[in-house]
Amino acid sequence: MFGLSAEKILLLALLAVLIIGPERLPGYSKALAEWIKKMRRMVDNAQTQMKSELGDGFEDLDWKKLDPRQYDPRRIVREALREPLRQPNAAEKLNRPKVQTPLEIGESAPFDPEST
Repeated sequence: MFGLSAEKILLLALLAVLIIGPERLPGYSKALAEWIKKMRRMVDNAQTQMKSELGDGFEDLDWKKLDPRQYDPRRIVREALREPLRQPNAAEKLNRPKVQTPLEIGESAPFDPEST
């Protein structure tokens, strides 16, 4: 939980008892529990609202893939460099512009009298 080990949680609890005091600790712990319950209800309501607005087909959506913390530009570039180059298909080969050679010195440009 948040990278806290059992020793750290125990130390935090001991500090809370010393700082807050044993007489006020139950009230603060009750308020914290209510705040956690309220936050959980808000998250659950947001999830159900999002699922209802997205409609069918999004039930099995993996939310962890959409986490912006998963974005690593180095990994994306590494994966792009690893995948093989795509070979052009026949339509792409036909649609390539033809390479035109420059005219030699003194050579006249091609002229079609029927095109004008």
